[in-house]
Amino acid sequence: MVNATKNKYQFADRIAILGVGNIGQAMAEGLILAGGYKPSQVYLTRRRVRTLEDFGKRGFVVTGDNADAVANCKTVIIAVQPDHLGSLLDSIRNSVLPGKHLILSTVTGVPTSEIDRQLGGNISIIRIMPNTAIAIGESMTCLAADNQNGRPLQAAVKLFNKLGKTLVIPEEDMIAATALCACGVAFFLRSIRASSQGGIQIGFHAEEALRMAAQTARGAASLLLESHIHPESEIDKVTTPRGCTIAGLNRMEHEGFSSAMIQGLVTATEIAASLFLKDK
Repeated sequence: MVNATKNKYQFADRIAILGVGNIGQAMAEGLILAGGYKPSQVYLTRRRVRTLEDFGKRGFVVTGDNADAVANCKTVIIAVQPDHLGSLLDSIRNSVLPGKHLILSTVTGVPTSEIDRQLGGNISIIRIMPNTAIAIGESMTCLAADNQNGRPLQAAVKLFNKLGKTLVIPEEDMIAATALCACGVAFFLRSIRASSQGGIQIGFHAEEALRMAAQTARGAASLLLESHIHPESEIDKVTTPRGCTIAGLNRMEHEGFSSAMIQGLVTATEIAASLFLKDK
């Protein structure tokens, strides 16, 4: 508590990521890449602190003390698994200052009301769901809060706009956003992998095939983001009567391509919805 009020300006400029796993590390990388923070302004916590040794060497503040990290930072990102949330909140409850701290939670399936209840109430809590592309400033981050016009949410949107694209959605849609955006990174990576494997089969070396598949996927996504049109409009531009593209698309659909992607998203959503319930 003393550290938190010793220098209010330093306190305001610091950010803590509690429970730094893969997504926490990606956020740490993105924060530095975006230029909004220096490593010395970013606190990283994990029970096994030695796994963050490389971050410590780069100037990040690495600690196993969640309470100390919260006491020194205004913005706090909770990035643990649902089954570790209770113990983490117990460890920081006495360090969180109502009206001073902004709590951002990536914890799958856990509503902001539950975190607020466990922290004692009257805390600014925003639910966020970035993905690992945040490390290079290309995340699709969804955010939700009780007050969608409040300053805490505006501050969170401003932060994550520097780390990719953002979308404010109702909190009841956050589990679906987890499947589409967070799990979705893996789904699209797997489709790129499949494309590169096909490239190898039709004659390219592995490195060439992966580079070609990844850049083609990047180009396809950029077309949609820049033109704001439906995918089928772009597909129509490359499908000609009796052509190879339509033949390939029809074969993929026959093998269940679209259905498999949709069912994967549905399954991921169902599992995401059950994670917090299993822990209770």
